Amino acid sequence: MDTSIVLFTRDLRVRDNPALVHACRAARVVPLFVLDDAILGGRSAAPNRVRFLLDALRCLRGSLRELGGDLVVRRGDPVAHVAELAERTGAGAVALAEDRSAFAMRRLAALRGLPLEVSVHPGVTVVPPGGVAPASGDHYRVFTPYRRAWERAPRRPVAPVPEAVRVAPGVDAGPLPPLDALTSGPFSPDVPEGGERAGRGRLEAWLRRDAAVYDDVRDDLAADRTSRLSPYLRFGCVSPLELEHAAGEGFRRQLAWRDFHHQVAAAFPELPRRDYRPRGHRWNRDRDALDAWREGTTGVPIVDAGMRQLRREGFMHNRARMITASFLTRNLRVDWREGLAHFDAWLLDGDVADDAGNWQWVAGTGNDTRPNRTLSPLRQASRFDPDGDYVRAYVPELAPVAGGDVHRPWRLPEERRRALGYPPPIVDLE
Repeated sequence: MDTSIVLFTRDLRVRDNPALVHACRAARVVPLFVLDDAILGGRSAAPNRVRFLLDALRCLRGSLRELGGDLVVRRGDPVAHVAELAERTGAGAVALAEDRSAFAMRRLAALRGLPLEVSVHPGVTVVPPGGVAPASGDHYRVFTPYRRAWERAPRRPVAPVPEAVRVAPGVDAGPLPPLDALTSGPFSPDVPEGGERAGRGRLEAWLRRDAAVYDDVRDDLAADRTSRLSPYLRFGCVSPLELEHAAGEGFRRQLAWRDFHHQVAAAFPELPRRDYRPRGHRWNRDRDALDAWREGTTGVPIVDAGMRQLRREGFMHNRARMITASFLTRNLRVDWREGLAHFDAWLLDGDVADDAGNWQWVAGTGNDTRPNRTLSPLRQASRFDPDGDYVRAYVPELAPVAGGDVHRPWRLPEERRRALGYPPPIVDLE
């Protein structure tokens, strides 16, 4: 009897999942997720993301069971487990979502070495890497022309939820391991639930409340009215294509930036490690300054608020990400790779392409057409947190300071500064 394996990777959903739909055309299917030790031992094993992943897998298993199926969970080498399950069930094919990271491409090459029909399907991005390309090269190096081509690119239809998932007999689904078997802390205390159900709930709430005014509120730090959908996109709990259909123009631009970085990373797999555009930077090796930045004790309130939000929530407002990254690379002159590593250790939405692309953009080594751009923390604070509410929410020492004075506590009388217990700034911004 015809059997196919669907290998879930970054598409942990049943809605708009072309790989799942394709595999379900067979008489029997083996829905498989492998907890890959090569990933669990590397940068992707951040405790926050592992916890979010387990939520997503529990939700996916529940959704598949509602369709009559199940999720087979294994740990180890995904290629070896695909080969073993294919032999056990007589499967002749494996389907998976297209992912163009260096790790994913190595995995795909190994799968293609098996005696199976391997099919790769869209779903991780709106427009797949390579879906648009300039006449002069393999990828776009500047966002604006990419965006124009991205807008013109055809869109695939949204894939339907399979009517039924008929699992091949004789396969033990296996348990989901406990969190402490996969990673150990520290964890952020205030993180959302992972999974498709939670992601769709957040999406629907955002569409009702904030999507229509996204352009007006997205940079307001204190309002906190961004979508917060990035972790659900990173794990494929929410379809980027469905999100593009539902969101307005301002948010579609953010999805275009996401796709842009993915096509850059596909063409330049060293993006997380090497300068995309080397400019001869000479970085400082100031461990004390780096530690103060990591801990949110730089004495610059808007920077410290962002860094403490990251630790508390596994998330940081996008505007705060730009401010904190600019402060590290421009004011402290610390290597962007140090910042990338710290963000990756905490972010729920930590993604190789997006994170590295954005860090290099801020550092002036990436795709920014103005490589000397510097964001003044004080001007950014005055513009995007004018009343200081964002700072007071995350830097409780400064809660007693009224209004915008919270952004310049060093101007307060010395006795008042000592009473606050907040450190002086590690650099002179004025």
